Amino acid sequence: MMKVTAQPSADTLTLLLDGELDASSAIVLDTELAKPDILNYRKVLVDCAKLSYISSAGLGVFISHLQRFQDANVKLVFFNMQEKVFNVFEILGLDALMTIVPSATEAEAA
Repeated sequence: MMKVTAQPSADTLTLLLDGELDASSAIVLDTELAKPDILNYRKVLVDCAKLSYISSAGLGVFISHLQRFQDANVKLVFFNMQEKVFNVFEILGLDALMTIVPSATEAEAA
């Protein structure tokens, strides 16, 4: 099971993903990203340091919210991504669609 921890600050919401993001845990993430008040933030940072696996269902959750975030001018930034997880984004060309940076410092600056 995956755990999603939300850490709000002034204009940024950081989501810590812990575990495997598959079809069953994608619902948890989808619920978090679907909250109306998430669009009040300027930036949503996704900390992937403890994300050990992502399935197509997990990717689908991010893709399904991407347009909504863009329309609301909310920047979605991924950071601390493990190489095997990044490779999935890269293979599907999602690294071109989404902002993926190495560290929290760079994510905050993005």
